[in-house]
Amino acid sequence: MSVATKVLKLVVAAGVLVLVVQYLKYWMANKQYVFNKEDVAKLAKQYAGQDQEQAFSKVVVALRRKYPGHILPDEDLQWVFVNAGGWMGSMCLLHASLTEYVLLFGTAVDTSGHSGRYWAEISDTVISGTFRQWKEGTTKSEVYYPGDTIVHAVGEATSVQWSAGTWMVEYGRGFIPSTLGFALADTVFSTQDFLTVFYTVRVYMKALVLEAGTALTQSGLL
Repeated sequence: MSVATKVLKLVVAAGVLVLVVQYLKYWMANKQYVFNKEDVAKLAKQYAGQDQEQAFSKVVVALRRKYPGHILPDEDLQWVFVNAGGWMGSMCLLHASLTEYVLLFGTAVDTSGHSGRYWAEISDTVISGTFRQWKEGTTKSEVYYPGDTIVHAVGEATSVQWSAGTWMVEYGRGFIPSTLGFALADTVFSTQDFLTVFYTVRVYMKALVLEAGTALTQSGLL
């Protein structure tokens, strides 16, 4: 294969990639979303300061009432470990599609590390504990308490630290599959806890199936 052919292939591949990225950006900017960060934060804030298990139970009930057909049933709710960026937490996925997710997140031990840099905007509302964040380009950190909402912008990176017993309600919007690399990297390459990888992928697939079924039902195709 000549050098010119290789260069041509690289140019074509780069062009296709640019077109795909532009299409995804257009699609995400113009599609209709199920949730918005303000509504999720407002709902979660009602239960801030309460025992996390009681608060989470109320959050799930309220979300099912407000967004019928979009929250996983109880039998599919599962707390799954997350190792990423050097920290360790646990999540319980409530909803997920290609462009949105809602989950419960937190840690029972002190933990800290890198936030990740995503093609998605992520907002967290603290139910209990404290969340400390050190933003890129600054020399001071900020501490957030129950009732506070922290927004992690697209492309942003921070240092994060959660005290033991910090639990939050999290909403993400963007190209959600792009977040999985960071979310699973430590699990695959460090802890090698492949059962957790299986749990994570399985619950995400269940959420996608639920969302597809709800969309078909609402469109009258089912």
